[in-house]
Amino acid sequence: MSLTHKFENNNEAFLPFARPNISDEAIKEVVDCLKSGWITTGPRVQKFEEALKDYLKAPFALAISSATAGLYVALKAIDLEPGDEVITTSMTFAATLNVIVLAGGKPVLVDVSLDNYNMDVAAVESAITSRTKAIMPVHFAGLPVDLDPLYDLARKHGLYIIEDAAHAIGAHYKGKIIGSFGDIQVFSFHPNKNMTTGEGGAITVRDEILNQKIERQRFHGMDRMAWNRFTKSGSQHYEIVEPAHKFNMMDIQAALGIHQLQALDSFIAERERIVKKYYTLLKDFDYLILPTMPTYSFKHAWHLLAPRINPEATKLSRDDVAQRLKEQNIGTGLHYRAPHLYPFYMETFGFKKGQFPNAETIGDSVLSLPLFPGLKDEEFERVILALKSVFSNKE
Repeated sequence: MSLTHKFENNNEAFLPFARPNISDEAIKEVVDCLKSGWITTGPRVQKFEEALKDYLKAPFALAISSATAGLYVALKAIDLEPGDEVITTSMTFAATLNVIVLAGGKPVLVDVSLDNYNMDVAAVESAITSRTKAIMPVHFAGLPVDLDPLYDLARKHGLYIIEDAAHAIGAHYKGKIIGSFGDIQVFSFHPNKNMTTGEGGAITVRDEILNQKIERQRFHGMDRMAWNRFTKSGSQHYEIVEPAHKFNMMDIQAALGIHQLQALDSFIAERERIVKKYYTLLKDFDYLILPTMPTYSFKHAWHLLAPRINPEATKLSRDDVAQRLKEQNIGTGLHYRAPHLYPFYMETFGFKKGQFPNAETIGDSVLSLPLFPGLKDEEFERVILALKSVFSNKE
């Protein structure tokens, strides 16, 4: 039986590119939370934050409603003013740019490495102007950006670094876990990330003043923690010291997060095991170009495995491949279109096609393959067979 025949008659369930792994203990914790009557920000959020501080070796870790909210709050905490510039990457989800605009700033982009899609650190200094306030690198797919030269550059010019670590919970750079050093890091706990709280995220800092600003910015601008103000030990009195949004995490979410964090290292180990299998089986597969790794020391969190379609080996576009895999019940992800090509950014900031060629090449050809803890061997084999089927019938 040919591969094509096998998959034309394939009635197996659809395999998504990501699927959360939630334990019975976590489900019980959520049920207990619901039964307790305390479902918004409360004792479980506090417990989760303490666990995050311990895991990330950070003096301050603040749970928040999403990584998008966290990036916005971080920008407000550094006192971003209208017209201030934030240098970031040209290969990321649109939220990275959106928050800069929403916080009153101007996104300034640099191109990325075609090898691993991370910010081209060597291109950053030439993008710095008198209006630059911060640099916002993205640890793409869970691979840490080369941070030492970036922080050296930031210190030289008096800039903040806000690390978009949405992909990078559990990643290490030169032996140190992301979140344990530097200025500000923002993590995501979306369902397709390495750990989840449904929706949610966290911010780590080492500076107490920044921590206080972030605390105020995530909850109405209140001058003190107010989650327990309706309890016997709490107080109804507080002051509003600045206007701010409401970006707090709920105890229902933290109930999940407490157990997800406990399992995170095992989740990452499983992701790494699956990635090694992909690299072993696809290293000579000419139709895909796998990301290559930098020479500095790191631990990859492997949120994504996102190869590119090789245009020299096939006439199929990325969208063609994704559609043909979908027809064979294999899901994929698109991470990401180059955001400077979205109409808003072209019209508002004058970005043009061809301005960031590596990001555009990646955006046109990248395809994220199924990768998550609990991916069964037979499911993995389905992906490999489906890929071979797609490209053996490429015309």
